[in-house]
Amino acid sequence: MTEPDPKAIAEAAALLRAGKLCAFPTETVYGLGADATNADAVLSIYETKGRPRFNPLIVHCADLAMAERYALFSPLARQLAEAFWPGPLSLVLPLRAGHGLSDIVTAGLDTVALRVPDHPVALALLRAADRPLAAPSANPSGKLSPTSAEQVRKGFAGRVTVLDGGPSQRGVESTILAVDGERLIQLRAGALALDEIEQRLGRPVERAKKGAAISAPGMMLSHYAPDAALRLDAMPQPGEAFLAFGPTPLFSGTMRNLSPTGDLHEAACNLFAMLHELDASGATAIAVAPIPQTGLGEAINDRLQRAAAPRS
Repeated sequence: MTEPDPKAIAEAAALLRAGKLCAFPTETVYGLGADATNADAVLSIYETKGRPRFNPLIVHCADLAMAERYALFSPLARQLAEAFWPGPLSLVLPLRAGHGLSDIVTAGLDTVALRVPDHPVALALLRAADRPLAAPSANPSGKLSPTSAEQVRKGFAGRVTVLDGGPSQRGVESTILAVDGERLIQLRAGALALDEIEQRLGRPVERAKKGAAISAPGMMLSHYAPDAALRLDAMPQPGEAFLAFGPTPLFSGTMRNLSPTGDLHEAACNLFAMLHELDASGATAIAVAPIPQTGLGEAINDRLQRAAAPRS
């Protein structure tokens, strides 16, 4: 990961305190940041992305102490935060009275999604800005999430200031859990595998039912989509590009391999970057090899299924 540049951090923090937008790196993907307590700034995120207002945002905090200013942490929620923060886990928790967050962040819900990112540039920015940052992925709504500063610049045609922190290390968004009493419910599969959470806590995690009401980011059926159509669990047809996984097949067309060795961590890191590359090749369709549903494969398949869903 790129280490923080004090001058760049100070300039980005000044922008955010002034109510402007600034894209910044996290270990998962790049986020489009705004002061989560400033309604006009948060509204700019929705306008810039073209994001539906009913789709809430994740609020990024510098540490657990900052997060506790905005939400109520039960003992179970605090156990999760202490186990996995900083890291790619977002927790949906009840809002604290007098929290001060813009209600645009929560889309009018009585809960908020919070996380502490595991990236030195993001943490330095949060400390310098000294406020929580609402930050969905830094891309036009529904399009591929960016894992590099250049992808952000391209996606917004240079209209957004970008704090460059090098390529994202995880490559897919955070896992989102709702804490409901003693129940844990996964609302979005992500860069923290469900089995890792269950093993660490020694308790099961439920999965949200398909078609559940949108209570966290990343729950829309059509999302993370390239311009090219996707065909899943498929071998490429003439004229298609191919997103492979595992031993490289014989194929003479445009191809990227998420992981020739079948490593799901490597595949997750490469997913969005390689979809960006195949999309830029001019192919009108991309065939995608089968991906195991175990571990991080759940998050990879979740993104691919949403990317392949009918466009609204």
